[in-house]
Amino acid sequence: MKFGKEFASQMVPEWQEAYSDYEFLKTLVKEIQIYKQRTRPARPTGPMRSHTLYRAFSGLTQRVNSPGAHQAAADVENQAILVQNVRREGEERSETMFLGAADEGGEYEMVYFRRLDDEFNKVLRFYRLKVDEVMKEAAVLNKQMVALIAFRVKVEHPRGWTNSVEETNQLASDAAASSAALFANTPSAVQASRRVPMDVIDEEGSVAYSEGQSDESPGDMEDGNGIEMVKPVNERAQEPKQKSGIKAKRPAPLEILDRVKFNTSQETPRSTIKGFLNLPNQADLKFTEDNLKKAEDQLKRAFVGFYQKLRLLKSYCFLNIMAFSKIMKKYDKVASRNASKSYMRMVDNSYLGSSDEVSKLMERVEAIFIKHFSNSNRSKGMNILRPKTKRESHRVTFSMGFLFGCTIALIIALALIVRARNILDKEGRVLYMETMFPLYSLFGFIVLHMIMYAANIYFWRRYRVNYSFIFGFKEGTELGYREVLFLGFSLCVLALASVLANLDMEMDPITADYKPITELLPLGLVLLVIVTMLCPLNILYRSSRYFLLVSVFHCLLAPLYKVSLPDFFLADQLTSQVQALRSLEFYTCYYGWGDYKRRQNNCKSNDIFNTFSFIIAGVPYVWRLLQCLRRVYDERDLHQGYNGVKYLATIIAVCARTAYTLNKGPTWKITAWITSIIATIISTYWDIVMDWGLFQSKSKNRWLRDKLLIPHRSVYFAAIILNVLLRLAWMQTVMNITVFSLHRQTMVALVASLEILRRGLWNFFRLENEHLNNVGKFRAFKSVPLPFNYDEDEDKDE
Repeated sequence: MKFGKEFASQMVPEWQEAYSDYEFLKTLVKEIQIYKQRTRPARPTGPMRSHTLYRAFSGLTQRVNSPGAHQAAADVENQAILVQNVRREGEERSETMFLGAADEGGEYEMVYFRRLDDEFNKVLRFYRLKVDEVMKEAAVLNKQMVALIAFRVKVEHPRGWTNSVEETNQLASDAAASSAALFANTPSAVQASRRVPMDVIDEEGSVAYSEGQSDESPGDMEDGNGIEMVKPVNERAQEPKQKSGIKAKRPAPLEILDRVKFNTSQETPRSTIKGFLNLPNQADLKFTEDNLKKAEDQLKRAFVGFYQKLRLLKSYCFLNIMAFSKIMKKYDKVASRNASKSYMRMVDNSYLGSSDEVSKLMERVEAIFIKHFSNSNRSKGMNILRPKTKRESHRVTFSMGFLFGCTIALIIALALIVRARNILDKEGRVLYMETMFPLYSLFGFIVLHMIMYAANIYFWRRYRVNYSFIFGFKEGTELGYREVLFLGFSLCVLALASVLANLDMEMDPITADYKPITELLPLGLVLLVIVTMLCPLNILYRSSRYFLLVSVFHCLLAPLYKVSLPDFFLADQLTSQVQALRSLEFYTCYYGWGDYKRRQNNCKSNDIFNTFSFIIAGVPYVWRLLQCLRRVYDERDLHQGYNGVKYLATIIAVCARTAYTLNKGPTWKITAWITSIIATIISTYWDIVMDWGLFQSKSKNRWLRDKLLIPHRSVYFAAIILNVLLRLAWMQTVMNITVFSLHRQTMVALVASLEILRRGLWNFFRLENEHLNNVGKFRAFKSVPLPFNYDEDEDKDE
C-alpha cells in the first residue's frame, strides 16, 4: 500500500483537518516535476552512455580520504534551504527560506516551501494544544488516584494506620511480593526495554507529571499529595544506587477524604428528580466495598480512555513526521536537491519531534494501571489498555451467505406452493390476510430495517464515518454489516420456514388436525426473539444486545434520563416502525382474546383495541417529544424546542390519520389532510436543513454544505428528492390508493416498508452530518465521569 493511502487510513477521523495535507503537497511536487520535464532539454538520439564512464581513472591503489571538513563545506555550499524558528504573536513558528529563488522555476519551489511551513506550523500548534490538554487531564486523574487510594485504605483498614514496625514490614513485604510477581509475569523483552520499574511505584503512586518538583533528594521527590515523582529512566541510570530493599511508603493521608464527595451525574431517574428540585447531587462518602468497587470501575474506564487518547496523540505525531519525511524525499528526487536533511533536522529538533511527554506519560499510566487495576498482571492490564482489533470472521461471512441462499430458496418455494395450489383463489385467502399476514409482517419489517442498518454500516465504513465513536460502542464490540446481515437473515429464514410450515400443514389433509399447533408458530417465534434478547449468556453478541436494551429502557423513561445520541437515534427508528408496534398490539389481541384455532377475532370492532391503536401510533413520537423537552432543560437549546414542535405536529397528524382509518367520514378526512400536510412540510425541512445540514446558501457546494463525504454531489440531490417522495407515503392512507387490486393489509405493509427505506436513507446522512460536526470541533473522545469531586473552595484556601 502506498504511503498516501496508509496515511489516510491511519488518521483519527475527527482530527483529519489537523493532519498535514500530504495529498496537496504531492500536487505541488507534481507541478515542480511537470515544469522540470517541460523545460528539460531534449535528449540526444542514439545509445546513451553514463557520464561517469568518461571520468579520469582513479586507479586501484589510491586510498580513500575521509570527507572531513571538505564534505561539510560542500554541504553548506549546496544547501537549498535555510530553516529558522521565529516567534510571532507569542507563538513559535518555522519559516523556510528557499535559496534557489533565482533559479529557473524557483517560484514553484517557493510556493511549495511556503505551504510546507504552513502545514508544519498547523501540526505543531495542534500537537502542543493536545499535549497541554492531556497534561491537565493527567493532573485531574492524579487527584482522583489520591482520593481512591485513601478511600481504599479507609475501606480495607477502617481502624486506621499506626506507626508499628510490624505494619511497616508488612507493607515492605507486600510491595516486594507485588514487584516479584510482576517481574515473573513480564516478558524479558519488556523487562529490558526503557520502562519505568514497578518497584518505584508506591501504593499511592499516581500520574504526577504535571505536578511541581520539590527540593528533596532525587530518590524521595514527591508532589504535594505524597505521590512519588518518577524520574526518566535515562536520568535514573546516572544516579548512585541506593541501598537495597524496597522502601515501604505510608498510604495517602486520609485527611483528603474530608473534602471529597462522590460525583453523581444526572443519569438516573432519582438524580434527575433531585436536579429538577435543586437538591444536592453530590453524595457523602460511605466507606463500603460496593462504593469502592464503583469508584475503581469508573476510574478504570477513565484511565483506559486517557490511555487511548495518548496512543492516538503519539500516532498523530509519528504519522505527521513520517509524512514530512516522505514528501521531502519526493521533493529531493524531483528537484534534484538535498533539502530533506536540513528540513528533517529542524523537524526532529522541534517540539513535535523532540517532545517525550506523551511517551513518558504512557509509560506511567501503564505502570499505574497494571499495579492498581490488574493486580500487577502485565498481560491482563495491557490487554485492557490495548484491546485487540476486531477481525472479520470468515465463519460469519459464510453463515451470512448460507442464510441468504436459504432465504432466496424459501421465497421461491413459497411462491411455487402458492402458485401450484392456487391459494390465491381459495375462500380462506381474505381470512388469512386479515389474521396471519399481520402476524408475519412484523418479522418482515424488522428484517428490512436490519438490512437497511447493515447498508448504513457498510457505507459509513466506506466513507470513514466513525459510527462506533458516535454511538459510544465499546471498542471491539461494535457490529459490522456482516454480523447484522447474519442476524437479519437468520430471523428471515425462521419466519419464512414458519410461513411454509403453516401453509403446508394446513393444506395437507394428513396434518390438518395439527392446525392449532401451526397457528402458534408466529407467537413462538416472537417469544424466541424476546428470550434471545434477554438471554444473559455470552452468546449472539451479548454486549450489543445489552446496549440496545439500555437504549430502549431510556426511551421508555425518556424525560428521566439524560438524552444521548443512541437514545434519540433509536427513538427515531421506532417512529418508522409504527406498523410493527401495531402488529405487536394485534398479537396481544389475537392470542389473548381471539379464537386463534379458528382464526377468528373481533379486534377491529373492539373499542379498547381501537383506543390502543391511537396510543400505539403516537407513542414513538411522544418519546421523541419528551427527549426534546429534556434536552431543552439540560442544554438550554431552543432548537430542541422547535424539534419538539415538529414531533407534536406529527403526533396530531398520525392520530388524525388513524381516526380516519377507523371511522372514515369527510371531517376526519379533511383533518387528516391538513395536519399531514403541515407535519410533512415541517419534518421535510428539518430532515434536510437541520438533520442533514444541507441547503446552506453560502456553501461552496451550492445548496448543499461545505464538506461532503460522497464525492458526487448528485447523490445528495437524489437523496433530497427521494426523501420528499417517501415522506408522502401517508397519502395512501388518506386517498385509499391500491395497486393491482392488492389487499388493504398488503398496501399497509408496502407503505410501512417505504417508511423504513426512507429511515435507512435518513440514517446515513444524519450520521454523516454528526461526524462532520465532530471533525469541525476535533471531538475524538467522549468525557468519562470521574468518581470523586473535590471541594474547590478548600483547594483554593490551601
